[in-house]
Amino acid sequence: RLVEGPRLDPAYASFVGRAPVPMRHGLTIGEMAQHLNGSLGLGADLHVVPMAGWRRDLTWASTGRRWIPASPNLPRLEGVQVYPGMVLVEGTNLSEGRGTTTPFETIGAPFIDPFALVDALAEWNLPSVVFRPVTFTPTFQKWQDRQCGGVFLHVMDEAGFRPYRTAVALLACVRRLWPEDFQWLQPPYEYEHTKLPFDILAGSSELRQQIEAGLPVRTIYYSWIPDHERFRSAREPF
Repeated sequence: RLVEGPRLDPAYASFVGRAPVPMRHGLTIGEMAQHLNGSLGLGADLHVVPMAGWRRDLTWASTGRRWIPASPNLPRLEGVQVYPGMVLVEGTNLSEGRGTTTPFETIGAPFIDPFALVDALAEWNLPSVVFRPVTFTPTFQKWQDRQCGGVFLHVMDEAGFRPYRTAVALLACVRRLWPEDFQWLQPPYEYEHTKLPFDILAGSSELRQQIEAGLPVRTIYYSWIPDHERFRSAREPF
């Protein structure tokens, strides 16, 4: 039901994002199909079969169904809860926890002091999440076989948690505390050879520029509201 993040700028369409929707769009896959068919004028002969017994307020846990990993790097339901924000970490030199048993729940790098990061994040009073200072050593991908300092995310209340806002706060804190070490990854990334990986994940260069400018997380968050309102209106018929 919730919407988070700015809408993708079509100039930044890529393999990881094709349509002008926010990262967290609040639509089922059937509703999204109908929205894209209508808003993009695709004209597909589309039929969506309703799911019996489903309600919009259901969480996965409340369905009683077993979690089947959606990806080798989403083995836990808790990883899915944080993914709509923590996927942005892929566009930086921070480890997003690939090579650990808890990808996207574990974030860090060798240059990070975990306790300093936890203290910095506490200033933002982020809702429904607790950060635990950790050290970890990825077995593959970024910082393979290097000990990293960082945080583990504990989502305390799924309904109140804001993964995208949380990811922006985390990245802003790391860049402020370790400006000489933090980096945006360079292309190529996911078949894109020109634009920065972070920009195509975020849907434009604006979020990166806001973080680089040192804008408060609250200011960044409020900048999305006009986009949210336009998107809510666009999705309403579907």
